[in-house]
Amino acid sequence: MTTITIYDGACTIGGNKIYVEENGRGLFLDFGMSFAKYSKFYEDYLSERTARGICDLWHLGLIPKINNYRADLIPSDLRSDVSNCRKLRVNAVLISHAHLDHAGNVALLDENVGIVGSPITIAILKAMNDTSGSRMGSELPYYRLRTFADDEMFIVKADNKADYPSREIILTDRCDELENFLFYRPGQESSRAKKIMREKVHTLDEVEMGFEVKAFPVDHSIFGALAYVVEGDVSIAYTGDFRLHGHNSEKTKDFIKEASNASILITEGTRAGRDDTNVSEREVYENAKAIVEDAKGLVVADFSSRNFERLNIFKKIADKSGRELVITPKVAYLLHALKLVDGVDRLDGLKIYENFKATMQKWEQVVIMDNYSDLYTSPLEIRKNQENYILCFSFYDLPHLIDIMPNGGTYIYSSSEAYGEEQEFSFLRLWNWLQYFGFEVHGFRIDMNGNLIFDGGLHASGHISRKELIEVIEKIDPDRIIPVHTENPMWFAENFENTVVVKDGETVRV
Repeated sequence: MTTITIYDGACTIGGNKIYVEENGRGLFLDFGMSFAKYSKFYEDYLSERTARGICDLWHLGLIPKINNYRADLIPSDLRSDVSNCRKLRVNAVLISHAHLDHAGNVALLDENVGIVGSPITIAILKAMNDTSGSRMGSELPYYRLRTFADDEMFIVKADNKADYPSREIILTDRCDELENFLFYRPGQESSRAKKIMREKVHTLDEVEMGFEVKAFPVDHSIFGALAYVVEGDVSIAYTGDFRLHGHNSEKTKDFIKEASNASILITEGTRAGRDDTNVSEREVYENAKAIVEDAKGLVVADFSSRNFERLNIFKKIADKSGRELVITPKVAYLLHALKLVDGVDRLDGLKIYENFKATMQKWEQVVIMDNYSDLYTSPLEIRKNQENYILCFSFYDLPHLIDIMPNGGTYIYSSSEAYGEEQEFSFLRLWNWLQYFGFEVHGFRIDMNGNLIFDGGLHASGHISRKELIEVIEKIDPDRIIPVHTENPMWFAENFENTVVVKDGETVRV
């Protein structure tokens, strides 16, 4: 018998944790962080206490009650609770892509659980870990070993003397340059510096996971996204996040063709209950280009730092309008990591923003400054020639505008809409910054009553539309449909009689 347990993501967008088990063999399809559930308890300045390991996440129901977590994250007062729960057989986690709602809790799992992903996905996750001091759950593929600070072993702390352990890594394609990057931590040249412990790196065709696993590139708002077909006694297709209106839609179609042989379809439904307007990346380019061509002074473009397709769009717009595109050092580091995978120098023709700060972190000093110092441009240079630049800044970068002191200018919001009251408060703060500097704002506005209103045409969703999702399901024609990553699972039941609607924690037996 094959069982499929949806531990998370059954009725929320993100947080996918899907466990497939058959004859004592098991795999997770993603093990993401559920922002919807986290936001019930936490916000920017209120988060789980790392000094208590997984304790807070466990008691608040933000991770599944299973006995598969790293021992160094389990304080002594939680151990009996964890040990009394079922220990799953987990051969690996198949990571669909590098968004935290799909990969943000993987690092909490037992260190013997390997990770499967595309070379680009693994490179992005490694670069994020290097640059951001990520949460415990997103320390991939290496992590900070913890120890206990007290005799009772209640208090978890980082072991500052231990090297960094790494997980077994299973790539969809061989990539020797990436392998060297995965086990290199900037600054480890010093004999006293901690190193990343080298772990095995395989390709998907070299390992036995108890199932035949096939990975298929799909189009999404981040490079490296995969869908999977897992074959055992039954064949299961898992879409991850996907779409048909991006530049790589043909890759998605290849997956759809292969998935037509699957009897079970586990599919995302992000837009199942939302407006079905389908803006393409081409439309985003045309609309943003028209705005930049009419802009006076500085242009600020706000989009996800990992939406490299959107970055390419604004690079093209900058070239067409005679401006230079300026990115942050963190984005430069991500692009450096991508170059190790596919050899494409995406930093060519870009500028890197030089922050006013007292010290530079090792990843920037050793990798970015040492290799790309000629690309740096100071805020004073931008201040003098504001009409020559498009500055890629997010909300959290806006304090740096004080060093540029723009007098008017144009701001383009080209990212996803806000979901949840906390994000709307962030938009109000964002609006205040933009009004202070006198920006002409495109993409959203705050009306006289304080309501947040989004303007269309400057963002293409990373998710498939309702209409196209119906067409995809009809082409695949599975025996059963299990919706995930959706706030409206009943939409599937209303449209497809073979839908199995489950709640978090429930199991489907095949």
